[in-house]
Amino acid sequence: MRDAMAVHRLEFPFSVNYVCYASVGACFAVGDAGQLLDLPVLGAIAANLMLIVAALALNTAADVRNDEQHGERGHLVGATRRFGRDRVVRWAAAEAAGGMLLAGLVAVWVASAAILVTAAGIVVLQVLYNVEPVRLKRRGLIGAAVYCVSLSVLPFLLSYWTIRSQLDASTWTIVAGLWVLAVGRATLWSVPDRVADIRTGLRTPAVRHGFAGAVAVSVAAVIVGLAVTGWGLWWRFGPAWALPLVVLQGAFLYGTVAPTSRRIQRRAMPPVAVGMVALTVTPLVA
Repeated sequence: MRDAMAVHRLEFPFSVNYVCYASVGACFAVGDAGQLLDLPVLGAIAANLMLIVAALALNTAADVRNDEQHGERGHLVGATRRFGRDRVVRWAAAEAAGGMLLAGLVAVWVASAAILVTAAGIVVLQVLYNVEPVRLKRRGLIGAAVYCVSLSVLPFLLSYWTIRSQLDASTWTIVAGLWVLAVGRATLWSVPDRVADIRTGLRTPAVRHGFAGAVAVSVAAVIVGLAVTGWGLWWRFGPAWALPLVVLQGAFLYGTVAPTSRRIQRRAMPPVAVGMVALTVTPLVA
């Protein structure tokens, strides 16, 4: 069980974020919390979760050569080796197929092809990010941006469009801000991987911009993301709701000081998880 959780990156607090990414769009779209129990909504959230964990398993398998060079990733390498890299890839493919099937059923139920197209977009972007010969992870910030679209923006839209066909301007602003925040976090995550990525030839943001440059880009992206997200939240819910949510997400900046994988996971990501839970619940109670 522990190895299965490791290859799917389900350790705390990441698993909390994935549940929020899968459901936050639905929470912004529903008229009341009871609608979250409707079968199409539950199906969309489940499809999102399957597509997200499939993407993470694929990423683990794709990165095993890099992780072998990384002092803090021994547990991922060990788990992948015990299962076998090919088996992890087959898991990812099966989970992605299951997510696509669920999304297709939801799309038929609510008569919206956009749901199936969005699910397909998640799969395609993750394959392009992880798999040679394209492997967008080699493309610096472009790779980080694509990765974050597939794990934050598209799941939001998939669950939202199950309920409503149109996003208002404030919701688009929030989605854009969450994407920029995710890019900032992904950029910081590349910093502890820099040496391993150099050894294996991956041109990640930290390799392209250096340690200090990647941290600076991360901080700038997080600040911009906080401003955009805060603006959208203020617009939709008012300052009393917006400001606490921005502060919680802003606590991630603490992890930019001497970032290591362990420090980011244990000190920077828990406030992000709390912030994502608060953001997900806010439309239901505000």
